[in-house]
Amino acid sequence: MLRQAVRFDVATAAIKGGRDYQEDSLVASFPQGQETGFTIVADGMGGHLSGDVASAIVMSEVFSQIKRKEMLLNTKYTDISAFLYNAAMVANTGVTQHIAERPDSYGMGATLLACIIRDDDLYWVSVGDSPLFLFRDGALRQLNQDHSLAPQIDMMVKVGAMDPEVGRNHPDRNTLTSAIAGADVAKIDCPETPMSVLECDIVIAASDGLQFLSNDMITAILQQTQNASSSEITEALLSAIADLDDPDQDNTAFTVIKLGARRNVALPTPVDAAPVLVELPTDSEFNLSTDAELPAARVEEQIAEAVNTPEPIDIPTKRIIRLVTSQALSFDQPALKDEQDVPTVKKVQSQNK
Repeated sequence: MLRQAVRFDVATAAIKGGRDYQEDSLVASFPQGQETGFTIVADGMGGHLSGDVASAIVMSEVFSQIKRKEMLLNTKYTDISAFLYNAAMVANTGVTQHIAERPDSYGMGATLLACIIRDDDLYWVSVGDSPLFLFRDGALRQLNQDHSLAPQIDMMVKVGAMDPEVGRNHPDRNTLTSAIAGADVAKIDCPETPMSVLECDIVIAASDGLQFLSNDMITAILQQTQNASSSEITEALLSAIADLDDPDQDNTAFTVIKLGARRNVALPTPVDAAPVLVELPTDSEFNLSTDAELPAARVEEQIAEAVNTPEPIDIPTKRIIRLVTSQALSFDQPALKDEQDVPTVKKVQSQNK
């Protein structure tokens, strides 16, 4: 028996850069032997209150949604695009609730980039400016939309309305036009049709800190390391960021995914899988009709003789399945009036020293 599987080579990295603390959250799950894997990147909105908390909420909410439905994602009957869209909305609700409980955190928010690869299909949902790159045949391109002012500034440079150097260092480049911030999400990129991935493709899901490296620099690094492992590619990218020695280097988090060849995996043949037909004796051979009080041990012996086994068959007794529930006891409440009603409950008093 043969089963097809997808081989993933995955590595992750996260650095603080020139910031005092880390606002990026990252998780990746590509279990060996599975045909489905995912990664999530959330970047707290820099300069806003509780950006690290916002990214943690967004990442954990989406992670929870995916893990709860992970087995269903392996089936072809699951609409992954709709699922990812809903997960983003759940994350936004989580941020909304946090702000409602802590008004001083108003203004917090985060970007979101969540990718799921199932077989040869790549799905994603993104809000904000965290890039999703695909490196194929020596060329790099960004798959998802950039919800910041950077595309507009680049367009102004392209049409000659702005000097290239001014556009490259424009202070508004990283101003977001959409984010998970507890209000209505202005823009969300979640294509209904997945992107097909091929053997030898390299997918990078990152926060915008990776874009301190230009696309040309990232392309050159991937061209030099495309035959290396994902860990080596990750180290090369981190080394290039370190070489920039930029004091304003943003938090950076990313996942590198190398797509290997789909391969056939041989499943072990079940032992003694052939059906066995056993002829059981009639009731008269057991003398059950004439001897209703036949001891159970004798019944076991006769069954054993009928199927030609050397020892009596172990016939299990009736099994009882119980649902056990626990009752939470509050030490702040008075004891039960009738202690005899709960003789099996032992109260344990906590001691704080």
